[in-house]
Amino acid sequence: MPTPRDRQARIATFVVYAVQGLSFATLLTQVANLQNKHHLDEGTLTLLLLIVPVFAGVGSVAAGTFAARHGSMLLLRVAQPIVAVAVVLAGLAPSVPLLVPALLLFGLAVGAVDAGINMQGVAVERRYGRAVLNGFHCLWSVFSLAGALWAAAASSLPLSVIMAVPMVLAGAGSLYAGPKLCTVDEEKTETAVAATGHFPWKPIIPLCLAMGFLYIGDAAVSNFSTVYMEKILLANAGVVPLAYAAYQATTLAVRLGGDLAVRTYGPASIVRIGGAIATLGFLGVVLAPNQPLAIVAFGLTGVGLSVVAPQSFSAAGRLDPAGTGVAIARVNLFNYVGFIVGAALVGGIADATDMRVAFAAPLLLAGVIIALAPGFQPKQTAEPSAA
Repeated sequence: MPTPRDRQARIATFVVYAVQGLSFATLLTQVANLQNKHHLDEGTLTLLLLIVPVFAGVGSVAAGTFAARHGSMLLLRVAQPIVAVAVVLAGLAPSVPLLVPALLLFGLAVGAVDAGINMQGVAVERRYGRAVLNGFHCLWSVFSLAGALWAAAASSLPLSVIMAVPMVLAGAGSLYAGPKLCTVDEEKTETAVAATGHFPWKPIIPLCLAMGFLYIGDAAVSNFSTVYMEKILLANAGVVPLAYAAYQATTLAVRLGGDLAVRTYGPASIVRIGGAIATLGFLGVVLAPNQPLAIVAFGLTGVGLSVVAPQSFSAAGRLDPAGTGVAIARVNLFNYVGFIVGAALVGGIADATDMRVAFAAPLLLAGVIIALAPGFQPKQTAEPSAA
């Protein structure tokens, strides 16, 4: 049974996931306002936005090295407040030369935090001895949605205020949760490789590929669902956002019950089913004859893809029973690789052909996730802590 200390760490981990969702949404929902404020053309905006995933990848790799020695608790206590500060600085930046370092700082810190919160999530899951990681990702989605709703409600306020107010809450949450997270000793259950942080790539390749393919699909939906609805299906302004809304709604709904499903059927089965549903969803997008069916299809992609990330991190944790965090950081890196490749791949195919054909790329890659599913249930080399 979980101890009071385990429950304390779990609550703190819920908080840091919530803070990350809120912080990420606060910046992303203001991209259009930042573009208008700094008079950026589409090409310049794209280059600036690439700063975030590129440097987030650097931050994720650095987080793996840092956490292997010092633990993810210290990592989060340092990096998560920096994310909040970077969001505020981005809102305050009066010019592009000052916006760039704010985005660079955000990218580095957000990559480190993404890795760190999942290290904590896996540590809590290990101590509980059962699947709990979907619940953390669910709360991330809830607070990401809350950040978007705040942006809509506060749209008449100055940009700096819109971006600063949520970050006051984010900073407070981070400071509250930091001391209550799993310590470095609580994260590590073995000492065989804890001191070196050396970890082989081979066991986690299926997880890395699945994570990359997931985020290629996510990038396709996030960046191009509105374009697809408007240009291909001629949807009006009120209908255009519904495709992405369906994707996010089903993602949240599935994560609400994801932990129970994993405990019942096992992670490999859940990922296999998720890959199949995502494939069906993208097939529906490619073939959709009308707007309602397209919206349903985008919702199916959310159902299928939503299970992959939590199970990727969970499986990486099982492959790294020493709790170094190196495997988790490497898997997290493919979050950003997938998002960058997805935007370029789908956008490039759309330019060469059309948007309907472009969605065939994530369709094929979602199908590959089905074949990668066995890698999500590796043999556990150590028993969970009897906490």
